[in-house]
Amino acid sequence: MTNVKKRVFDIISIGRRTDIVSRAFDIFLAVNILANITVMIMQTFDCFSPLSGAFRIVEAVTVSVFAAEYVLRIWTADLLYKKLSPAKARLRFLVSFDGVVDLLTILPFFFLSGFIAFRILRVVRIFHLFRINASSDSFAVITEVLYEKRRQIFSSVFIIVVLMIASSLGIYSAEHDAQPEAFDNAFSGMWWSISALLTVGYGDIYPITTAGRIMGILIALLGVAVVAIPTGIISAGFVERYTREANREKHFQDIQEMGEVLVTPESGMVGEYVGDVEKAHGAKIYMILRGDMTVIAREELRLKKGDILILRSEKMKK
Repeated sequence: MTNVKKRVFDIISIGRRTDIVSRAFDIFLAVNILANITVMIMQTFDCFSPLSGAFRIVEAVTVSVFAAEYVLRIWTADLLYKKLSPAKARLRFLVSFDGVVDLLTILPFFFLSGFIAFRILRVVRIFHLFRINASSDSFAVITEVLYEKRRQIFSSVFIIVVLMIASSLGIYSAEHDAQPEAFDNAFSGMWWSISALLTVGYGDIYPITTAGRIMGILIALLGVAVVAIPTGIISAGFVERYTREANREKHFQDIQEMGEVLVTPESGMVGEYVGDVEKAHGAKIYMILRGDMTVIAREELRLKKGDILILRSEKMKK
């Protein structure tokens, strides 16, 4: 049973390109997601109403695939979160982003004729499109950079929120007497402050007093700086990420068959799992020389500084 579960986990996870079954499942799931989203969009057109029965069948089939995948992911959650007990691993998956999206994708189908909230939740299915792109390196880089820079991004978002509140209060003080219908309370200018800070303004609400216009100019200038802060943070994160990738590739590019690689901080492999390094570089790590010990390379084993990897690279030198 353990081998069966491991094989199922390898199939439903985004695996290596050499795993034909896993790649076929990824393609099948991508087609299933696109079919479900396409049907959901076409159901909004009145001209396609005669095909509503066919759409309902396609939706039932695709949702059944989502449900089966959801059950399998719950079953194999202990292999995804190896450090947790089976019960905690399954709970961790249920509250994760993928788990919540999977659940909210399935539920609306069974309650579609009920509460309007369940019909609105069908929009959540669009988030399944992330799985189509999840196997690409570019998507992985984006998610890793956002996670690494989460504190700096949170700080910049906090600054934006503070400026929006301050500009809303300021424009209320300047424009309330002149435009009581447009700025009738402290937060009525929030829409204006957001459009002024993050865009050039929508035009439906605008200051007419001299003080309000001066404030509008200052807030528009601040908006340029506010947008530049998170942009600079994310750009710096991309540069750092690709620099690490370049340094890491230097350790593998000269290995055609068998070789040794030293794990150093510059390689970017310290603290990573053996399985992740193998997938990232198309290599098979057979053993690890760690001090006076020889360690069998298991996928869940973390690499340490000074480890020597005995491996074979699948990337042949051109």
